[in-house]
Amino acid sequence: MGHSAAVWDHKAAFEVTKDWNGIDQILLRNPKGASARVSLHGGQVTSWRNEQGEELLFTSHKANFKPPKAMRGGIPICFPQFGNCRSLELHGFARNKMWVIEDNSPPLPPNDSHGKSFVDLLLKSSEEDLKCWPYSFEFRLRVSLAADGNLTLISRVRNINGKPFSFSFAYHTYLLVSDISEVRIEGLETLDYLDNLSQRERFTEQGDAITFESEVDRVYLSSPNAVAVLDHERKRTYVIRKEGLPDVVVWNPWEKKSKSMVDFGDEEYKQMLCVNGAVIEKPVTLKPGEEWTGRLQLKVVPSSFCSDSLDLD
Repeated sequence: MGHSAAVWDHKAAFEVTKDWNGIDQILLRNPKGASARVSLHGGQVTSWRNEQGEELLFTSHKANFKPPKAMRGGIPICFPQFGNCRSLELHGFARNKMWVIEDNSPPLPPNDSHGKSFVDLLLKSSEEDLKCWPYSFEFRLRVSLAADGNLTLISRVRNINGKPFSFSFAYHTYLLVSDISEVRIEGLETLDYLDNLSQRERFTEQGDAITFESEVDRVYLSSPNAVAVLDHERKRTYVIRKEGLPDVVVWNPWEKKSKSMVDFGDEEYKQMLCVNGAVIEKPVTLKPGEEWTGRLQLKVVPSSFCSDSLDLD
């Protein structure tokens, strides 16, 4: 890049390019060579790579990249609902809309700007949205890539409507893993969860970690602010930190469900795991003028299969 760390300019590390459908996407880079891509279609992070250029997010080889459908992979934004209810499309409409880059957004504080690049995106209610969800909102999304390669997404939803509204939300994060049967999640043990495979019946997690040997589709409730996903084969751990997102969705479609999804390869369930920071059980209600913030940070650390050294507090 030719920048010394002292004069690192986040604007220089921010490049607008086109994807193969001609849709603008933003490429974020940090001084060490990590990168992230964000599409204006859906405000969706479509790629996150470490300093070695290794992809950290899963995208299906069969993903449909053509709007208006969301792409299967990366980090789709689920708003104003997660799942399938009311008259809205599955997971809401935000992931299927064109967002705009907001140029006049506030800069990073000086102590936070060292080696960091970011982009601010904005989604406002359109006439079309108001027909199916009659509330005016402004949704601001900041995606930032830090000097250490951490990826942070900050969502701010403001009610500019004359009456209160409620919504549910999720960062639908598709993590790329080496082998799902060798992966474990720590930080959700002893929690209650709603099981979407059993009509959302409520259970309590019994294991000392979550491991995978069949389809899983659960919403863990009132979860801690940090969760670890240990990939034994790659000896690496994803640490997911979150604020304003009390729930965690854990999803892997396994073999049978994979075969029923047109935009997902039959065997791809082995290489992916969704662990989503979310607000589902108790939707957010905003009065006119109020704003909600939900923050997610993804970090990758080397790990042995024992995570005692991980700081999950």
